[in-house]
Amino acid sequence: MRDVTSLRGHLLTLGRVVLGYSGGVDSALLAVVAAGALGKRDFLAVIGRSTSYPEDAWRAATDLAVRFGIPLRDIETLELDDVRYRANPVNRCYFCKSELWTRLDRLARDEGFDTVMDGTHADDLADHRPGLAAALERGVRSPLAELGWSKADVRRAARELEIPVWDAPAAPCLSSRIRYGLEVTPGRLRQVEMAERGLRELGFAGDLRVRHLGDTARVEVAPAELAHLEQVWDRVQAALLGLGFARVERDPVGYRRGSLLVLEPLAG
Repeated sequence: MRDVTSLRGHLLTLGRVVLGYSGGVDSALLAVVAAGALGKRDFLAVIGRSTSYPEDAWRAATDLAVRFGIPLRDIETLELDDVRYRANPVNRCYFCKSELWTRLDRLARDEGFDTVMDGTHADDLADHRPGLAAALERGVRSPLAELGWSKADVRRAARELEIPVWDAPAAPCLSSRIRYGLEVTPGRLRQVEMAERGLRELGFAGDLRVRHLGDTARVEVAPAELAHLEQVWDRVQAALLGLGFARVERDPVGYRRGSLLVLEPLAG
């Protein structure tokens, strides 16, 4: 079992630290522990803000930082200016993370920080995560993975520290909902953001995704919530059609990670 004391000690070996912070449980745990261990002079959490980062996530991340006294800064990231990112290949995340880590590396060098770190944990290393290559290329440290922390370890420690997102569902960037090969645009990102916000307002609390397949929106909710989806389907369908989708469909299996990987990417 991993413990916060060992994590705190590990962080103290990294000098002055900048964290790529999203407000999810992984980066939230690091932010809380690092703020306590390193203090406001030697630690800074940074949010990369762009159209692909939901406004609701930014508010929650900011509120958490205020609650725990985490030094926080926003920077603008411009991944949508990169034609390779907009083309939405299977390794799209590499171009996004390259943009983020390049900007955080520049900030760290300009302001005398020694280390840039992220919230990657040991379980992530077995997933389809092209962004990890961008982090490795730029020397980004991953303390949770380095110490062998699993997602379960992260959630347990976050619960012990009373971090409110300890059991929050994973929330990767909005671009991850768009079918590979379908161009990432601000309009499509907005459609996804508004669709998923609408589902939350209808009472869906677990993992969910609205997959953008072009004209079609495919709704995935946790298997335990499929019955609820059936009950409110007419409202869900009307809301998503109102956002500009021509068709709305339900995934009968429910949410699972990486479901877009089984679809053939659209031709560019």
